[in-house]
Amino acid sequence: MRHPSHRPGSSVGPSGNGSRPAGRRALLTDEVGFAPNPGDLRMKLFLPETLPAGAPLVVVLHGCTQTAVGYAHGAGWLALAAELGFAVLCPEQTRANNANLCFNWFQPGDTTRDAGEAASIHAMVQWALRKHDLDRRRVFVTGLSAGGAMTAVMLATYPETFAAGAVIAGLAYGSAHSMPEAFAAMTQAPARPDRNWGDSVRGASDHAGGWPRLSIWHGTHDATVRPAAGEALLRQWIDVHGLMDAPIRMRAPDGRFYEVWRGPDGQPVIEMHRIRDMGHGTPLKPNGEGGNGTAGPFLLDVGIASSREIVRHWGIGSPATDTMPEPGSVVAERGPISREPARGRPKAPATSDTVTAVIENALRSAGLLR
Repeated sequence: MRHPSHRPGSSVGPSGNGSRPAGRRALLTDEVGFAPNPGDLRMKLFLPETLPAGAPLVVVLHGCTQTAVGYAHGAGWLALAAELGFAVLCPEQTRANNANLCFNWFQPGDTTRDAGEAASIHAMVQWALRKHDLDRRRVFVTGLSAGGAMTAVMLATYPETFAAGAVIAGLAYGSAHSMPEAFAAMTQAPARPDRNWGDSVRGASDHAGGWPRLSIWHGTHDATVRPAAGEALLRQWIDVHGLMDAPIRMRAPDGRFYEVWRGPDGQPVIEMHRIRDMGHGTPLKPNGEGGNGTAGPFLLDVGIASSREIVRHWGIGSPATDTMPEPGSVVAERGPISREPARGRPKAPATSDTVTAVIENALRSAGLLR
């Protein structure tokens, strides 16, 4: 049962992090006028001081134990919004819904169209679009961990709303429908044919296409949400888009490689970024040219400004012209390929003295254990 949650009327301003700071009036504010709110979530909105009419809207979904403000600031979204001119919508979980502040990505009542938390987030989007004259054709969603899994939920249940999404350390839509299934999916993705994965998305709404573009980011040493979960998400959306061709191996500005699947028009549809040696979290590059974000728990300084790369690939600000195919870059198979190490200082994944501790930590990170 949902319980009413307190929505304070105060505003929280982002602090500087080495990127262009937001203006004095560009505050992350609490909004209470949206409806319906069956998921009993809080809504926070960031509007840069010089936001133009018809600006894009980016929905940012925090991970477990995080707050909307903390993640949006730490991952660099607020600074990017001020720099490039887009609005940021930050839904926030309450402890009444989940003791660890995780979005309930594994509860059918929260992951179905027009129900629960998914419906609340959609209502926030529609409210922001109407009130602030934002561009309905340029609505995007991204999130980390439980927020990443909830990003997959939003892309599946409201595909007509979003132009594209970015899932970081998340899971495929329909991976779990209960707490035990959620824990199992985090450690090993369910064994399903690609078609079945795609059917989960196609069956989540009456939408007939086209489908949102997708960018997937996952650390190869993620011990909380195993890399297999990201691979299942990839297979799901390859099937949804009906992509038959092999991916192209692309070189990022920092020298690492990632894969791109293109649609019939030759435009990128799906990207897969497997970040070598990275654990569970959002990849950041807090310092140096193009730096963005502030390192912290689950915000990992590995020399990769993922939020900046994501908005570039979405077409916000400068277009993605600084990546290029590697010569002879067609990848014959969909499986993982050898990756160059990321620049920066990758952090080794945390270890535990006992198997029990590892399991308990993973459960807490996913919001399955108090």
